[in-house]
Amino acid sequence: MHVVVFGAGSLGSLVGGLLARVHDVTLVARDPHASRVRESGLQITGAIEAHITPEATTDGTNLSADLALVTVKAFDTDDAARALATGDFHAVLSLQNGLTEEILADGLDASVLAGTATYGARLLEPGHVECTGVGQVTLGSLDGGPDPVAERVGRAFRAASLDTLVATDMPRRRWTKLAVNAGINAVTALARVENGALVDGDAAELAHDAARETARVARAEGVSLPNRRARTALSRVVDATAENRSSMLQDVDAGRRTEVDAISGEVVARAERHRLDVPTNRTLAALLRAWEAGRGLR
Repeated sequence: MHVVVFGAGSLGSLVGGLLARVHDVTLVARDPHASRVRESGLQITGAIEAHITPEATTDGTNLSADLALVTVKAFDTDDAARALATGDFHAVLSLQNGLTEEILADGLDASVLAGTATYGARLLEPGHVECTGVGQVTLGSLDGGPDPVAERVGRAFRAASLDTLVATDMPRRRWTKLAVNAGINAVTALARVENGALVDGDAAELAHDAARETARVARAEGVSLPNRRARTALSRVVDATAENRSSMLQDVDAGRRTEVDAISGEVVARAERHRLDVPTNRTLAALLRAWEAGRGLR
């Protein structure tokens, strides 16, 4: 399978690199990362060790492949869709935070799949990504149900020894992921703590409130996500990633724009459509947006 990874940062480089062990992969990344991969290949260390030589470019236009794997930050999804629209792809799979798949589906003439990934990744330097934890890729039809395109992509991922589940309940899984992200990302970013700090105490209560609010909005959107399921998923991820620094905390540490609009902000926006009150997510979003505004990131 020919795969284009659009937005090859930490996760995109890891998944793309692992796929490149058996497939034809092109990483679309920023320099100097793209240049280093072209010159010396991609080094993967940590929980998985590999050195591979995928193609790499900084120009994501006029490309064609069987699959476009989208791993850009949520706020760059519109730009990604416009660039990908200049090319030709049979299928598109998002492994992003937030509910970004609809943007891709509106802008692209291709089958758009929803996905999640629990592999941990950190870009240490150009050309070098660390796998901080082996997880699973879950993918399936955006609308749920069986999908032959998803099955084909799943087989390709498994052929590259990626732990992959093809699921028929992606609408619920997408909202479960959003509930987990709403609970973990904003709280850890504001408190400057690792995920394990959310095991118990005031921070844990705040995280569970955010997840519970998200589940309520999911149900208003027609997705069956009980509060208990959302909170259980949150606890499970916190336990499994206790030593990790969330992606939003890493953005705050680096002084970068966060994905608050696509996580806490998305919960607030969708809640407003249904006249629901989500005070925890609203407060978390407001605080992070104020931090960004104060640093000229908005």
